[in-house]
Amino acid sequence: MTVSSDLAEQVVSELAGQRERMTALLGELVNIDSHTPDSAGVRRVQDHIAAFLNEAGVETRRIGDDGERAALLAGTQDAQGHVLMMGHCDTVFPKGTAAERPFRAEGDRAYGPGVADMKPGLVMNAFILEAFAKAGGAPLPLAALFTADEEIGSPHGRPVIERTAKGARAVFNAEPGRAPNSVVKARKGAAFMTLKVTGKAAHSGMEPEKGASAIGELADKITRLHALADLAAGITVNVGVIGGGTTVNTVAPHAFGRIDVRFPDAQAMERILSAVQAVISEVKVPGCTLELVTDGQFLPFEDTAGNRALFEVYADASHSLGYPVKSIASGGSADSGFTSALGVPTICSTGPVGANPHSLDEVCHLDTLVPRAQAVAASICRMAD
Repeated sequence: MTVSSDLAEQVVSELAGQRERMTALLGELVNIDSHTPDSAGVRRVQDHIAAFLNEAGVETRRIGDDGERAALLAGTQDAQGHVLMMGHCDTVFPKGTAAERPFRAEGDRAYGPGVADMKPGLVMNAFILEAFAKAGGAPLPLAALFTADEEIGSPHGRPVIERTAKGARAVFNAEPGRAPNSVVKARKGAAFMTLKVTGKAAHSGMEPEKGASAIGELADKITRLHALADLAAGITVNVGVIGGGTTVNTVAPHAFGRIDVRFPDAQAMERILSAVQAVISEVKVPGCTLELVTDGQFLPFEDTAGNRALFEVYADASHSLGYPVKSIASGGSADSGFTSALGVPTICSTGPVGANPHSLDEVCHLDTLVPRAQAVAASICRMAD
């Protein structure tokens, strides 16, 4: 056996007995509200993880330009070939949800806000760091990043992720795995935008000709934006939230629409975003003005040769542990697109298997906590051979 093989056996053995502790930490994190706008709640999740890691002898520090949205970095970063594990601490569930639907476990299944997306992945990464610390250290410089705003497109997290991933040998992003035992090899990119329309108010019965309906302009844009979708090419456009106007008898002086655009690759991204801009540049209702604001954007996570090579390492490691694994494509977006776009070999959805994210029925399969952690740990050791 090589040194890394001996280490892999030691770390895999250490993780084998950790399901109960992993479940306990998962419950503690799920019971902390961490809706993205609740920066204090997200910070509490990070602080909880930091306390766990510090007790295990793993160094942590907060990094980033924005104190409220800073990320937690744990472990060791090296510009010449470190391995980076990633996960986000925010959820889509408003403050108070944890009290309404606290963590509960029923056999193999656990429920609660964020119990799949993606607090089990945070737990898994923390326990991998702890296991290597107990074994005397990882065979390669090993770091984990716990970010704060992935659910809104990582506007603060992206630059931190890109700086931390620079020079990395590999990235394992611990989004929830897919049943029965899969990771994600490709994801769509996404752009989240708000279209703001300014019109002119007027009495809708007495002198409507003096007004300019922002709602009328928005309606035109919704129809034209939806027509840009190309399902065969993997491009979708959805105006999912709208609002505007003041009273029923007033020509609407303002309106807004929130837009979700998805695309499979960089070429499609450029094409569809240019098409969106072209639609917005043409005003239908005289007197209206439009402003398009990008709220967040994910780069596509493409199925590259480097990503496939890393998957082979992971698949061999998982198979050797008795857990054959497959790779699938997903229409969702994630931070893995940022690291893959840098040319860093990346695997996404290495976290414990979950289902129904962002819903009342969100679930984590607790039986996958340990094997999924073992697979990542064993892959890291194999990369050092």
